[in-house]
Amino acid sequence: MDETERIITIPLRATKMAPRTKRAKRAIKEIRENIMRHMKVAEEKVWIDTALNEKIWERGIQNPPSRISVKAVKFDDGLVEVSLPEPKKVEKKKIEEEIKEEE
Repeated sequence: MDETERIITIPLRATKMAPRTKRAKRAIKEIRENIMRHMKVAEEKVWIDTALNEKIWERGIQNPPSRISVKAVKFDDGLVEVSLPEPKKVEKKKIEEEIKEEE
């Protein structure tokens, strides 16, 4: 069995129910729970990438995004790595153009 890769859009609506000062932390917890359910692994087998963590915390602790798309890769040993999906080619071109304009 080789590695399984999925792009999943995770709704983070329940984070708004958490106290204001715990919302980003709750969003990370929801991502972990959703990946556990969809990839059928234990909590300690889910590894969340630092770029994804920074994306959740980007707008501060009180205002995480309401949904996020992630790429989950399940390896042979059962470990699941959760990260941001690569942007599509059209988005990459826009990003490259923005960088050139800034220079």
